[in-house]
Amino acid sequence: MGGHDAFGRRAFVVGASAAMLTGGAVSPAQAGVVDGPLPDFHPALKAELNFPLAWGTSPVRDFGHWRRKARAVVEEHLLVPSQDGTPYEPAFTQHSQGDGYTRELVTLSLTGYERVRAALLTPDGPGPFPAVLLLHDHGAKFDIGKEKLVRPWYDDTRLASAQAWADKYFSGRFVGDELARRGYVVLCADALGWGDRGPLAYDQQQALASNFYNLGSSLAGLMAREDVRAAGFLAGLDRVDPRRTVALGFSMGAYRAWQTAALTDAVRATAAVCWMTGLTQMMVPGNNTLRGQSSYYMLHPGLPRFLDFPDVASIAAPRPMLFFGGGLDPLFPADGVQAAYDRLRAVWRSRHAEERLHLKTWPDLGHVFVDRMQDEVFSWFDTVL
Repeated sequence: MGGHDAFGRRAFVVGASAAMLTGGAVSPAQAGVVDGPLPDFHPALKAELNFPLAWGTSPVRDFGHWRRKARAVVEEHLLVPSQDGTPYEPAFTQHSQGDGYTRELVTLSLTGYERVRAALLTPDGPGPFPAVLLLHDHGAKFDIGKEKLVRPWYDDTRLASAQAWADKYFSGRFVGDELARRGYVVLCADALGWGDRGPLAYDQQQALASNFYNLGSSLAGLMAREDVRAAGFLAGLDRVDPRRTVALGFSMGAYRAWQTAALTDAVRATAAVCWMTGLTQMMVPGNNTLRGQSSYYMLHPGLPRFLDFPDVASIAAPRPMLFFGGGLDPLFPADGVQAAYDRLRAVWRSRHAEERLHLKTWPDLGHVFVDRMQDEVFSWFDTVL
């Protein structure tokens, strides 16, 4: 009974005792990993996610106090220190004239770690202008980042790739250029892995995220900090009216948009297209997020023990916020979108500001941001600013 392999022998004895007690053979162990891959006990883990810090669940009853507490919890889980003390030190290059606006590239320090290049569009005229922080999607396409939304006047190779992307998702439009023609200053930067900061290979994402964690940091946390800093830079430009600075994104860019609004008051309104759901409804076999890889850009370890996705977005309440979803979008199950919309609506209603929340599902559309969706977002911006 006390053989040299104590751990293995002990397991055998316990198993044999169980068989004797039940009067039969030992039941085979269940599979440890199932569809997804998920741990076979994932329903038990999901059942533990009751999001105790959510507004309406949290014991905190003062909304201002709740916002500060919830924001602090999100920031703690970013694993990246605040970068507010880092000088931007912008350098402007590659000036070009567009159709009623000027184009330039700006290189700036969004963190103390590296310099980042962004596209900056400014309408013709004296200003100050309203402004849009434009946040690009993921799409598993890394050769272009900011170029997905702003027409690259500086690189013909990227232009061809960007136009194909615009044709696929945006009705052939460059959303940033459309906004600049409509009188908005537009800023769009590359996230780490895209465009000037890539290109990353799809199957390198998991290793990149792991390396961040081993360095005591976070890939998703870095992106969040950079987006907040970009919003602050944009709102601080002399050409911009800081009272009319908004965030807009599609897909991962939508996640980035509402996350930025939650983390900084520099964003006065937000439009998020095709990224909102309840977490538990998304964590089901077959969902894209279970593949890992791309999910690491939107994963803050431990945060779901406190807040769900709509809870984080609700930190921005009662500021104006728009969410669009596609009824045919395969990435976000309808029950998850509805659950998130219900949570959001309850928060804005509690602030007597339900008219500032615009929730809509486009039943005939999938994972896209086509021209009719864009036009409704642009008109909505005009009404809330």
